[in-house]
Amino acid sequence: MKTFKTFKNKVGATAIEYGLIAALISVVAITAITTVGKNLNTVFTSVSDSLVPQSTGGTPGK
Repeated sequence: MKTFKTFKNKVGATAIEYGLIAALISVVAITAITTVGKNLNTVFTSVSDSLVPQSTGGTPGK
């Protein structure tokens, strides 16, 4: 009976450890994705601002 309790405690501790590792990985992933998203938005805004429409002197659509 004592070995069963020891096994049960080890399984419970392992499950908690895996849960903590998964939570930590999630936090790191969310932080990285948010940072990359902000940087990517800055790059696209910079590219968009540098693309100036050129005037042909004609009427639009013709």
